[in-house]
Amino acid sequence: MGFDRLDLGVPVRRVGLGLAAVGRPGYITLGRDRDLPADRSVDALRARSHELLDAAYAAGVRYVDVARSYGLAEEFLAGWLGQRRDVVVGSKWGYTYTAGWRVDAPVHEAKDHGVATFDRQLAETLDLLGDRLDLYQIHSVTPQSTALTDRALHRRLAELAGRGVTVGLSTSGPRQAEAIRAALRVEVGGTPLFRTVQATWNPLEPSAGPALAEAHADGRAVIVKESLANGRLADRDAAVIAAALRRPWVSVVLSGAATTAQLAANLRALDARGEEPLPDAEPAEVYWQRRAALAWS
Repeated sequence: MGFDRLDLGVPVRRVGLGLAAVGRPGYITLGRDRDLPADRSVDALRARSHELLDAAYAAGVRYVDVARSYGLAEEFLAGWLGQRRDVVVGSKWGYTYTAGWRVDAPVHEAKDHGVATFDRQLAETLDLLGDRLDLYQIHSVTPQSTALTDRALHRRLAELAGRGVTVGLSTSGPRQAEAIRAALRVEVGGTPLFRTVQATWNPLEPSAGPALAEAHADGRAVIVKESLANGRLADRDAAVIAAALRRPWVSVVLSGAATTAQLAANLRALDARGEEPLPDAEPAEVYWQRRAALAWS
């Protein structure tokens, strides 16, 4: 097991499929009223997830990203994997899904980076994915997160790494760069703990770029999420994803497609030859304020 099973020398495998948008009925990506059917039952979203996974696999995509908080995304993926041993699976812990399969729930997820939550969620993930879990990341680390300083948690994570699962983290918020640099300094027994970093990067919010370049130079794999800014850049998806893929420090860019047509459009980034004009960056604080204001739908 381990994220290093992903053959990054194959260009199409630099695009991964994330199931955040289809593992639960509500999410903050714009346009979900068009992208998903009115029926958002468990069976309907399982069918949509499997349709996307089939299309991605047929196109050569071999990395899939899920999380404990993505509703039933881990379960949907586990039911699809079968004998596809060449698929590399990454999941995340640290948020608990609390919406009860409701789009209008007052709270959709609860964040906790403590050891007890790690122990509980790792057991839940392994119950579904077993030895198919290749990468386990702490979900949405910020500079204030106890996950950066909790030595008991670090020892637990190191034990998981010793069992062959790559350990990483994702970041969020206007101070991603600070969180990334703090994570690069975390060691257990003199060995760096976090081998991957998953971060938001897009033309509107590129502030993590220098820290991600440092992570890459230090031998860590870099996964880009939210390259389309939760749908704000969906009208130029191939150009934006291509821009992310051109960053020399990027290992994988995630597609958050909710339809097979969106997935096909995202994958056209692999064939992009020229650079198209892209929107100017926003101040990081402004970007994350706008993201926080997006409605779950």
